[in-house]
Amino acid sequence: MKRIISKKSNRIFKPKPCFFHVEKIKYIDYKDVELVSKYINNHGKILSSKITGNCAKHQRLISNVIKRARIMALIPFISERIRK
Repeated sequence: MKRIISKKSNRIFKPKPCFFHVEKIKYIDYKDVELVSKYINNHGKILSSKITGNCAKHQRLISNVIKRARIMALIPFISERIRK
């Protein structure tokens, strides 16, 4: 894994490992609302891989799973607070 040096503070940041590789999860199910909701912020947007630490493959899978869960009405498109 590549280390990143912050320009402002001269500290070395080590990227997070991919959760799905660490836990050895092979299939991401759209019906698993607890897992899917970890990758959505409080406004209902999908979190980026820089924040979550997912690899590109799993980030694509999780974004498709989130979109599928939204269509099936398991998770909301936007939060209640924003609608008001």
